[in-house]
Amino acid sequence: MTGSSRAARAARAAREASAVHAARAQSFNAVAAQYAGYRPSYPPALLDAIEEQAGRPLAGARVVDVGAGTGISTALLAARGARVIAVEPGAGMAAELHRALPGVPLVRGDGNALPLAGASADLVTYAQSWHWTDPARSLPEAMRVLRPGGTLALWWNVPDHAIAWQADQRARIEERFGSGTGAHGTAGRVRDSGADLDFAHRQVRWSRRLPLDDHLAGLGSHSIFLVHDRAAVDDFFAGERERLNELFPAGTVEETYVVDLLTASRPPS
Repeated sequence: MTGSSRAARAARAAREASAVHAARAQSFNAVAAQYAGYRPSYPPALLDAIEEQAGRPLAGARVVDVGAGTGISTALLAARGARVIAVEPGAGMAAELHRALPGVPLVRGDGNALPLAGASADLVTYAQSWHWTDPARSLPEAMRVLRPGGTLALWWNVPDHAIAWQADQRARIEERFGSGTGAHGTAGRVRDSGADLDFAHRQVRWSRRLPLDDHLAGLGSHSIFLVHDRAAVDDFFAGERERLNELFPAGTVEETYVVDLLTASRPPS
């Protein structure tokens, strides 16, 4: 194979990967209500950690919640007294957020080109959304929007794979569909993105109990299932329901998460 043909194949593969990534990013809009109803929230201890890392309370802080989705994190920030602006590119997700939080300002846009003034935020947050951006563009944008001394906070709910049934479920998913349901940008991946910032890393472990049907509905809202063949997805979930019914005959599942929190500050001017 010549160098030019290898380069052409690499370029084609990159275009295909970019197209898949874009399709997955947009896939949530069709299931916004399912996402809002069944995706996990975040524990109070996470907000405590954000305040500690930022060196200030959330109450009264000007916060830009980027990739806000249906407003899961937005609602928590607002409940702490933050003055939140939600930024969300997807029409379906934005509509669900506006329905749930009509009093929160909502701007259509994404982290690669924030439609906001410079030095206008005390905190820029990405809850479960940084991996949908291009860090080479989104990182300078976050720093631009932050005031000097302000804080960038990125976090993800990561299923705790020290829990045997969760590890087994992940293995089944990856065997059938490839990787992609867990956190797309935990600490190591953010550092590998070339981000030239000194990120502090914290973890918060928490769990929730919920009906088995709700667990499956939340799992089904992940993009890896939304872009695959429907028959294959339905077949997988039928098998998953059968396995989990055996493991949890009472019909209640306990999901355990480790929230990966990364924070970095814009240097004071």
